[in-house]
Amino acid sequence: MSGAHAAAHAAQEKKKREQEEEEMTRYTGDELSEDFEFKIVRSATGAFSKREKVEQVISEEAAAGWKFVEKFDDNRMRFKRPASARRNDFSLPPGVDPYRTTYGLSEGGLAFTIFGSIAVLGGLIVLFVWLFGGL
Repeated sequence: MSGAHAAAHAAQEKKKREQEEEEMTRYTGDELSEDFEFKIVRSATGAFSKREKVEQVISEEAAAGWKFVEKFDDNRMRFKRPASARRNDFSLPPGVDPYRTTYGLSEGGLAFTIFGSIAVLGGLIVLFVWLFGGL
């Protein structure tokens, strides 16, 4: 698969996930009239397949007033909080981002790690062949 083809496929998959999220996230009239804000926290590595990670994220998000709504799959969890909770954001401990949407590596970070690892491995193979190829 060429780089351009892979990028196009990744963009298509992202658009498909976003459309799926739009269809999965129907809000009740009460939720909309009570001035809630919503967010989806994503894991590029499927971290939410582990119960302890799910519980950890729920606990971390609760510090900023977010309530767990649902787990879509091993990569996405949805949260909500009253919009009034924003008033307390200034008092959150350092490092707590009330609007984080990524848990662990981002998709770009994961891609960089994979391609970087492949490049290093390829370089090591070339070096090994160069050093010991004449044996």
